[in-house]
Amino acid sequence: MSEPAVTTRTNFIRQIIDEDLAAGRHARIATRFPPEPNGYLHIGHAKSIVLNFGLAQDFPGTCNLRFDDTNPHKENREFVEAIKADVRWLGYDWGERVYFASDYFEQLYGFAVELIEKGLAYVCDLSAEEIREYRGTLTVPGRDSPCRDRPVAENLALFRRMRAGEFPDGTRTLRARIDMASPNINLRDPVLYRIRHGVIHHQTGSEWCLYPTYDYTHPISDALEGITHSLCTLEFEDHRPLYDWCIDHVSVPCKPRQIEFSRLNVEYTVMSKRRLTQLVDEGHVQGWDDPRLPTIAGLRRRGYTPTAIRTFCDRIGVTKSDNLVEMAMLESAIRDDLDASAPRRMAVLRPLKVIIETLPADHSESLEAANHPKDATQGSRRIPFTREIYIDREDFAEDPPKGFKRLVPGGEVRLRYGYVIRCEAVVKDETGAVVALRASHDPATLGANPEGRKVKGVIHWVPAAEAPAAEVRLYDRLFQVPEPGSDGRDFRDDINPASLVVIDGARVEPALAGAQPGERFQFEREGYFVVDPDSSAERLCFNRTVGLRDSWGKAQGR
Repeated sequence: MSEPAVTTRTNFIRQIIDEDLAAGRHARIATRFPPEPNGYLHIGHAKSIVLNFGLAQDFPGTCNLRFDDTNPHKENREFVEAIKADVRWLGYDWGERVYFASDYFEQLYGFAVELIEKGLAYVCDLSAEEIREYRGTLTVPGRDSPCRDRPVAENLALFRRMRAGEFPDGTRTLRARIDMASPNINLRDPVLYRIRHGVIHHQTGSEWCLYPTYDYTHPISDALEGITHSLCTLEFEDHRPLYDWCIDHVSVPCKPRQIEFSRLNVEYTVMSKRRLTQLVDEGHVQGWDDPRLPTIAGLRRRGYTPTAIRTFCDRIGVTKSDNLVEMAMLESAIRDDLDASAPRRMAVLRPLKVIIETLPADHSESLEAANHPKDATQGSRRIPFTREIYIDREDFAEDPPKGFKRLVPGGEVRLRYGYVIRCEAVVKDETGAVVALRASHDPATLGANPEGRKVKGVIHWVPAAEAPAAEVRLYDRLFQVPEPGSDGRDFRDDINPASLVVIDGARVEPALAGAQPGERFQFEREGYFVVDPDSSAERLCFNRTVGLRDSWGKAQGR
């Protein structure tokens, strides 16, 4: 497991914790990462993971992994295991501190009874639609439910019968008795429990047909675990008074301090779990680990590293101001990491055969190539140089545009790590398409400049007979606009039709023949690539992680 980089950049949350520790409010901090297991984690969750586990690591303290599993209709074991794998992959370990909100269902039920006994909760017969109607609006106060003044004994009896499964879904709820005129709609007698028949909970099976709501469960779970600092994104700021109300009115052992920070929004993608689920379920992408998605599983399959994601989270910082982060920042983090670590290899994505006629048919010599131009410790590899090679079609132009510095009829170019070659003739098929080039080489130019002339272009190549074929998947941004679905559009209408281009029949240098899934390389002059899990010895498959430069920023004039 890779070790998380220590984050030293300060932020307002760190300052609060420093003050709390200095004042003696806590001897040791305790945080938690509390995902709902109703989908895969995305890059926004990574920000929370790095923050919560990073704080526990730096101060030091503890960080729990807790699954807020109160909605069995949308949750399952697959999501639980995927979340665990993602947190571990990012470099964090929760030890024995993995919990589920469902671990506390009996205690939560007991606290609900306590609220009923105090006259602070009641069983309501209104339907969900009627509850919304009675709640009022931001400018109109709510109205009391006809059930609000039910006697305590009747509420207790009905609540027990709800647990026993005597009532159908939607016929009764347990609501907090707070203030139907509160300017904060979250305090207008919110629902604490609802009936859910016919679902199998991934932890408790069919034991319960009565499930607590998130807003009731979350703060009590924090308190039961002794969390000192409960970190949430800004959309939960208006829920904090309800969280505090729950904690203040039941006999939990402590009162966590909730602090809100801005959630992560990144250009050219979506972070909504609902929208991500739509993309997966409707087949716009190929599963939760599709490399075009901002899921951690997708980023991992695309070739992102834990270090790059942690670096990105550190660079964007932690604030209380919502903002839209440029995708270029995330791409810059992975470029910086892979530039330093990824071995270099040559790959020809769109092969064009070149026959070097000044070499004999059986010619083969071994050319040395550095694995990394800036890191001699990575060593070198040997590349066979033969009479027939492949170059990329884009490196030849029969009628070149101005400034073209690659191969042209009668022109010269240097082969990377090899000789200078000259294009002597162009071979075409019956349709006039170029199918091969005939060339000569200058034997005095291996590691030396030609005498009396200057060759400006350098192109990559692979030996034709020994270069394995490969499928190359060129992934790009999933959406073609920075804010998908803005101005009232359906966000799916903004999907980039060129977000995936599959090239079948690319050729890679022989050193890649044994490349294993997850290995990352820089394909020289092309970008950074990772071996996909679909890859095998019989059929290599590479995913483009990111290009060598920000082509999108250039297109936008940045």
